[in-house]
Order: sequence, then structure tokens, then C-alpha cells
Amino acid sequence: MRARPIQASAVTTPPSPRPRADVAAARAPAPRSELHRPSGRSGLGFALALTTTVLWGFLPLALKITLAEMDAYTITWYRFLASAVLLASVLWYQEKLPPLGTLSRNVWGLLAVATTFLAMNYIWYLLGLHHTTPANSQVLIQLAPLLLALGGLYVFKERFTPVQWLGFGVLLLGLATFFRDQLYFATAHADEYYLGSFLMLLAAVTWAVYGIAQKQLLRWLPSQQIMVCLYAGCAVLFSPLSTPSQLLHMDGAGFGMLIFCTLNTVVAYGTFSEALAHWDASRVAAVLALTPVTTIAAASAAKALWPNLMVTTPISRVGLVGTGLVVVGALLTALGQRRTVRTWTRA
Repeated sequence: MRARPIQASAVTTPPSPRPRADVAAARAPAPRSELHRPSGRSGLGFALALTTTVLWGFLPLALKITLAEMDAYTITWYRFLASAVLLASVLWYQEKLPPLGTLSRNVWGLLAVATTFLAMNYIWYLLGLHHTTPANSQVLIQLAPLLLALGGLYVFKERFTPVQWLGFGVLLLGLATFFRDQLYFATAHADEYYLGSFLMLLAAVTWAVYGIAQKQLLRWLPSQQIMVCLYAGCAVLFSPLSTPSQLLHMDGAGFGMLIFCTLNTVVAYGTFSEALAHWDASRVAAVLALTPVTTIAAASAAKALWPNLMVTTPISRVGLVGTGLVVVGALLTALGQRRTVRTWTRA
């Protein structure tokens, strides 16, 4: 019978390579030279950025209290370690831990950059806060979102409308006015003020670099997976510098503030990362410029409730005008026309 050879021939005939090519093309990752584009959900992005602003506004008050009982390196280590454990537990339960074994060299490189600069931002900010007041530190650190906004324009090819450029200019004018006002009050402790301001400048630069790297990482990983990698990496970096036993000597208020700072880290950076996924980096940065308003209001309330706390900043009318200009400029920059968002959505 000749049927058998014909059947064998049919079985052994090699399949066409075309389906393999189709599967390979479907599984192939997008070109990595492309830049991250936001989802276009601008309302959600604004809400997330505003949540971050409020949380970061209260943070320096809690950190100032915690610094009285624990050094900056140990505070930072505890914040990163607890944040990594909490977020990793949630992702493990959801079966969404980051696929570290499949990441490319480019992604690992960006993770290393983001981790290093985020760690530097944390320590420079805490050391600067040690030499100045919470409200003053929050106004000076607004150089960070300004630098992030410029990074969004240069790196991610974002565009400002004329209204946004006007708001950006008003924002700069407000920061300069407030800074000049604070220099007037700092004459008795000028060296201390200059040192704190310089450290805040370093914190601003390192945070802007982190923010740009974080936004680009969103091309490959969702925000929560990125953050758990960054928290764990920063905890490792600060381990040799920390003294965990200091926790045993803290009183109830200090321990409570440390817990608040840790939870603040998880939630605030989570909402910040999600905001970058849905909105332009320049617009997110503009909303973050509202943070000093929250801090000044919180410091005033804290001073009224606990007069012994050294958390307030002397502000003259000129300084209040500068703060108001920061608010107006931030709103104009963030809520300008949305042509770029609609264009990226269509793309």
C-alpha cells in the first residue's frame, strides 16, 4: 500500500515558517528608543498629583519632629525598608511582583539611576531640613518640580501653550520673591540658612533626575512595580549607614511620626508615579509646586495646637505675596490648554 508513505510524508513536511515569524513579531517588544507617553486621563492625573501635594505638604512637619530622636540616615532606611515590605506584600498577594529576570539592560540601568538619585534626594532633603524650617524647605524644594517640568519639555518633547509659559514665569517670580523674603529673616543665622538652602538645591536636582528616569521606566513596568524596586534598592544603599537600635529609644510621639512618614512614602510616591503615567511631567510638576501652601497652613495649625514645636516660618507680606504667586503660577501651568494630551492620545 502506498497510502502509508504518503501519510508519513504529510506528517514530516516541515511547517511553514510564516506563523513563527508572525508569533515572533507579536511578541517582540516595542522599540525602546521611544519615549513614554501619558494615557491622556488628565483628570485622574491632576487628582493624583494633588493627593501627592497634600501628603508632601505635611511630611516635613513629621520629619522635623522625628529628627529630634533619630538621625537622617536611620529615618530614611526605616522609611524605605517598611515601604518595600508593605508594597511587596501587596504585589505578592496580587501576583504582580516585578519580573526581574526578564528585564533588559536598559531597564536595569534606568532602575539604577532612579534608585541612586532618589536615595540622594532623600538624604539631602533631610539634612537640609535639619538646618531650616519645614515651610522654608518646602518652598526651596520647589526647584525640583521646576527642573522636572523643564526635563519634561526637553526629554519627553512636551509642549507649553502661551498660558502655561505665563504660569511658569509667575511661578519663578513667586519663588524668587519668597526666597528674598526669607533671606531678610535669616540674617541672624545666615550661615545656617545658606547651608540648608544649598542642601535643598542638591535635593531638588537629584529629585528631578529621579523623576525623569521614573517616567521613562513606565514604558516597561507599571508604577507599583517600579516603586517596590526603588524602595528595596534604597533600603540596601542605606543599610550600612543606619542604626536601627535608635528605634528602641524613641517616645510615643516620635514613633508615631516615623510610622506616618513611612506610610506617607508609600502613598505619596505611589500617587506621584501614577500621576506621571496619566499626565505630562511638566503639568504634574506644576501641581507639586502648590506643596508649600499646605506646609505653611499645617505649620500654623501645629503651632496653635502645640506652641512648643519649632516648625513655623516667619513670613512677611512680601513672602505671602510670593507664596500666592507660586499658587497662581502652578495652576496656570497645570490647567492650561491640553492640546498635547489629546495629540498623544490619538497617537
